[in-house]
Amino acid sequence: MRIEDYALIGDTHTAALVGRNGSIDWLCLPRFDSGSCFAALLGNEDHGFWILAPVDAPTRITRRYRPGTLVLETDFETAGGAVRVIDCMPIRQEYPWLVRRAVGLRGRVPMRMKLVIRFDYGAVLPWVHKTDHSLEAKAGPDAVILRTRAATRGEGFSTVAEFELAEGEDMPFGLHWYPSHQPPPPPGNVHEAIESTTQWWQEWSQSGNFKGDDRDAVHTSARVLKALTYAPTGGIVAAATTSLPESLGGERNWDYRFCWLRDAAFTLDALLAAGYADEAESWRDWLLRAIAGDPAALQTLYGTAGERRAPEFELTYLPGYENSRPVRIGNLASTQFQLDVYGEVIDALYRARLSESVARENSADAWSLQIKLMEYLEKHWRDDDSGIWEVRGEVRPFTYSKVMAWVAADRTVKAAEKFGLECDRDHWAALRDEIRQDVLSRGFNPKVNAFTQSYGSDVMDAAVLRLPMVGFIDAKDPRMLSTIAAVEKKLLKAGLVARYEDGTDNLGGVEGVFLPCSFWLVVNFALCGRVGDARKLYDTLISLANDLGLFSEEYDPQRKRLLGNFPQAFTHVALINAAVALAEASR
Repeated sequence: MRIEDYALIGDTHTAALVGRNGSIDWLCLPRFDSGSCFAALLGNEDHGFWILAPVDAPTRITRRYRPGTLVLETDFETAGGAVRVIDCMPIRQEYPWLVRRAVGLRGRVPMRMKLVIRFDYGAVLPWVHKTDHSLEAKAGPDAVILRTRAATRGEGFSTVAEFELAEGEDMPFGLHWYPSHQPPPPPGNVHEAIESTTQWWQEWSQSGNFKGDDRDAVHTSARVLKALTYAPTGGIVAAATTSLPESLGGERNWDYRFCWLRDAAFTLDALLAAGYADEAESWRDWLLRAIAGDPAALQTLYGTAGERRAPEFELTYLPGYENSRPVRIGNLASTQFQLDVYGEVIDALYRARLSESVARENSADAWSLQIKLMEYLEKHWRDDDSGIWEVRGEVRPFTYSKVMAWVAADRTVKAAEKFGLECDRDHWAALRDEIRQDVLSRGFNPKVNAFTQSYGSDVMDAAVLRLPMVGFIDAKDPRMLSTIAAVEKKLLKAGLVARYEDGTDNLGGVEGVFLPCSFWLVVNFALCGRVGDARKLYDTLISLANDLGLFSEEYDPQRKRLLGNFPQAFTHVALINAAVALAEASR
């Protein structure tokens, strides 16, 4: 099944992917970064899935979210009638709960349910105990209980049920996870759970206030960000999945179920622009907790609760999505030195202070931490690093990384001036000027007539599109105009933007075009006055979403398929920021 054939449902603690065929092929319990109980997405049916669909092949399948929600409705039409399957994860009270309800729409439709539970990414076959209306499966620390009116039976190492639905009839299913040493949670009413989940999402969606022409895409993206939020801490994971490939059949497969500091400023902007101040505040608070401590120990990514360890290993028994190996758990990028992260963190703190709905108070602890970050940055901004794209290989003097060091100094000076915060402003202003001059003299390559990937390089990198977006240079400056032109000349593939030129990242295979970078080009077009080009590219990008408005990280123009982990927060954040830039440019 293609990546774009999946839908997202979630409870703001974890999330599941539901295929167009009615199969749930990915679900980690109880958190985003826990082991999965359904891993068919990265393997096959033996690695866990849960399908609820007609016995006969459907003649037509349509699906949608209920307006303003992530409650999924999938309609199956068959020769004998039609049935609707409603899927959602109720907002969690204690333990995660996945509910499904099949409803007859017309005629009579034979239905089949098949459940294969495999804990720990498909590796662990549970012990199963069946009663009249429930089935318990346990192994190690994990347990799930399935409750339904349908008669179930064992079939091999799976559980199946077969039943018919006429118009107006329904069949509910509820799957609860709980710790195996605890008693199972009490049963709930599936119909009531679906309705209360619908109400919760609709009420949350109404708090958004973006009024531009692109409000539907913006609010869909905001719901994705909410679904990827770990509610207890406010951390937002980059995606719900691991190891969905950036190159089909290749090795570009990473675990994105972590919170990246780099996304902090981008995400704050997007949430505030869409009107979701509470989520922006929670994200800021998570950020402050995560980065507390020694500035030298600042990581690029953290666990959902701020955990610092993310050891990377491979699951060799899983064949990977469309044979894309390896399947990775954890992320080695957590150990890299990425200079730009310091700028993104300090920019996020500055943006939070600017927002009355987020700032609340100018925390002395936050400012003290910021000054410590600056003192570390002053000593290390000249160091080479692994860059925004987390290149696995030799470190380099990446231009974007140096620009973000400038951002850190710039925002520190501005925060001190605007909020009366104590520091040696002249000292940090002098550092800001020194970094800026260094970037202008070494990051701009006269031969290419553009800012390039790294000092002394002639390789183009889409990260330089961020320069006007962070205020380093005006988009209408001749040097930036020629940089935009160089990006168009060297990085456009089928009208969309690649991250960098092929063959520069020490990995095999060729990845797809990078959707966030393509949205950055939209912003650059809008900022430099090419509003028509901005609108055209934005509309092209919107057309690449799946039928539910969801994006992954990359796109293959030849195969016309989404690539990479799904759904991808970074892409949805970039979409919101591009929509805001378009709205401002069109005024």
